[in-house]
Amino acid sequence: MATTRGQRIGIWVIAITMTVGTIGSFAAMVLSNQNSSNEQQAAQQQLAAQQQQTSALSAKYYSVLKPYQSTPAAFDASQVDSSTVATTDLVVGTGATIDSSTKYQAYYIGWTPDGKTFDSSFNGNALSAPIDTSTTSLIDGWNQGVVGMKVGGIREVTIPSKLAYGSAGSGSSIPPNTPIKFIIMIIATV
Repeated sequence: MATTRGQRIGIWVIAITMTVGTIGSFAAMVLSNQNSSNEQQAAQQQLAAQQQQTSALSAKYYSVLKPYQSTPAAFDASQVDSSTVATTDLVVGTGATIDSSTKYQAYYIGWTPDGKTFDSSFNGNALSAPIDTSTTSLIDGWNQGVVGMKVGGIREVTIPSKLAYGSAGSGSSIPPNTPIKFIIMIIATV
C-alpha cells in the first residue's frame, strides 16, 4: 500500500526530530562531562591551594606554638569559677584587637582537668589548618576568652563547664560537667 504525501511528511518530521534529539542529547552529555571535568579540576586546584596555604602557615607558626605543646597539665576542676572565663596572656600580640564580631584564624591546644589533651592544632611535626571563625562556630567560653586579645597573641583560657560542653560533654574525651583549658594563638586571617 502506498503512503500518502502527508504520511511521508510525517515520517520525515519524526526522523528529523529524532535525529536532532539524539544529536542534542549527545551534545548535552559532552558539555556535561566537560563541565564536570572543569569543576573537578577547579576543586583540585582549590584543595592544592588550601594545602599550600596550610603548609606555609605551619612553617611560619609551628615554632611559635611548639613550646606550649607541653603546657597541658592536671588542674583542680573545683577551683574553676563556675560562671566566668579566666584568661592569662602568655604573649601579647601586636595586631588588631579581637572583639566579639572579629573574624580571625587561630591555632590551639585544649585539655581537661586530668591534663590530657583532647584536641590541638598539632599534626605530627606540623600544624593542621587553623580554625577560621568565619566558617566555624566555637563554644561560648572560647568566644569570651579571646575578646581583647591582639592578633599574634597567645593566651591561656580556662572555661567553666557551662560555657564549654555542659552536662552533655563532648564524646569520650570531655566528660559531662567538665571545665577545660586552651592555649589559643590568634593569627591574621589570610
